[in-house]
Amino acid sequence: MSEALRMDEQDLPAANDDGAGPKACVIGAGFGGLALACRLQSMGFQTTLIEARDKLGGRAYVYEQDGFKFDGGPTVITDPSCLEELFALSGRKLSDYVELLPVEPMYRLAWEDGTQFDYFQATEKLEAEIMKQSPGDLEGYRKFYEYSEALFKEGYLKLGHVPFLDFWSMMRCAPQLATLQAQRSVAGRVGDFIKDEKLRQAFSFHSLLVGGDPHKTSAIYALIHALERKWGVWFPRGGTGALVAGMAKLFEDLGGRVMIGDPVEEVEEKNGKLTAVRTRSGFREEFDAVASNADIVHTYGKLLGKTMRGRKVEKSLKKKRFSMSLFVIYFGTNKKYEDIAHHTICFGPRYKELIAEIFNGPNLPDDFSLYLHRPTATDPGMAPEGHDSWYVLSPVPHLGKAAIDWEVEGPRYKERIYKYLEEKYLPGLREHIVTDMILTPQGFKEDLRSHHGSAFSLEPVLTQSAFFRMHNRDDEIDNLYFAGAGTHPGAGIPGVVGSAKATARLMAEDFGLADAYAKMAAE
Repeated sequence: MSEALRMDEQDLPAANDDGAGPKACVIGAGFGGLALACRLQSMGFQTTLIEARDKLGGRAYVYEQDGFKFDGGPTVITDPSCLEELFALSGRKLSDYVELLPVEPMYRLAWEDGTQFDYFQATEKLEAEIMKQSPGDLEGYRKFYEYSEALFKEGYLKLGHVPFLDFWSMMRCAPQLATLQAQRSVAGRVGDFIKDEKLRQAFSFHSLLVGGDPHKTSAIYALIHALERKWGVWFPRGGTGALVAGMAKLFEDLGGRVMIGDPVEEVEEKNGKLTAVRTRSGFREEFDAVASNADIVHTYGKLLGKTMRGRKVEKSLKKKRFSMSLFVIYFGTNKKYEDIAHHTICFGPRYKELIAEIFNGPNLPDDFSLYLHRPTATDPGMAPEGHDSWYVLSPVPHLGKAAIDWEVEGPRYKERIYKYLEEKYLPGLREHIVTDMILTPQGFKEDLRSHHGSAFSLEPVLTQSAFFRMHNRDDEIDNLYFAGAGTHPGAGIPGVVGSAKATARLMAEDFGLADAYAKMAAE
């Protein structure tokens, strides 16, 4: 990221007031906020991006410790085309800003009995893995893949970037979604096609990556399988932080203005319109539109807390269901574990029962399933030479479901996970760890201002999806917009980048830039 993006606030140039375009403020610089800021700047808005933390990225924050780089959050890129499109809007190329590296296998799935299943993009390789595990399920898998492709075309390509602002906009899609049994759960539909229990887990776990219980999440999320089969899984050289930096550089090249390390304290409202943004340092500026990539409860309860609308929506949101939280250990080893894949899913002794406890609380389960991330398998530059960089992630109940004192429990839980990994996957692990740190649900609450420390905002059940999710534009304050995990279509990098596309389209229409948007999209 260039020095221009690290300027102190008093050094920031004033927003351009020459009438070149409406002024927009984007609050929060996660992938959704960055993508929206780039789109707005590309179409003619004078855009200011404000980030509370000392670095851009939101959940994709980068931690650096003892020569290691640790990507804080999302590490699975499944639709590079949505990123390529973002750069192409202004005649640029993603590849000029960041290099994406293919990850193969996309995932390795592992069970305690020693079973492993490599999840490949290529049909022949994936089907060979299925044949090894359960030959009788091959035909059923092929039918599931056809089903996933139908969901992908309907739910992602057609509807993933379309804002649902009224009930009838969703009802027009209802027949197709009903035909695809969107009201069923992901696990339920997978079970219709596949009988082997391990394969059922292999083809249903993906909804956990966007904050959903596979046994309750709408079957529409089974589209993730077809999405991965179409585009594969990718990783940026230098980590997801390199993608954040590339998007920030694009925004800067387009003339956008960035403020870092200065949390927004209030968004001012007058006569049903947002008028200005005020930050902790005392910065205040008037804007024509405000878009929030911050947590939705924080946005209404804190940033709009002085308004009647803010208090009303905050109260309503707090009654909704929020995704689980996460416990993450970032660690570096002075030994390379070459036999560990980039993305490894370590299934514990229980599946459905464990997930139910994670989503419902009230206690921390005694067992766990883990996601083990070894980015040095693809990009050795994430650690000093001869070392490995890691994080291991355990889904845990959010603070509203389990009132755990993570100051006390965190160190204990870390040691339990280390012991488990050492016994099952990483021999001699603890003697080779040279640095580590943890992120707990309390950290999600404090650092990311996430309600209950939820890691993915609203839980993606059918009654909290599409029209029933937070709309991309507020229903009453018509210059308040949203991008990110809490709004349509939901969490995950393709989801939040898609939310930015849907919101940018709305903003273009609202501010008389629809022609510019259409031209930009066509090119």
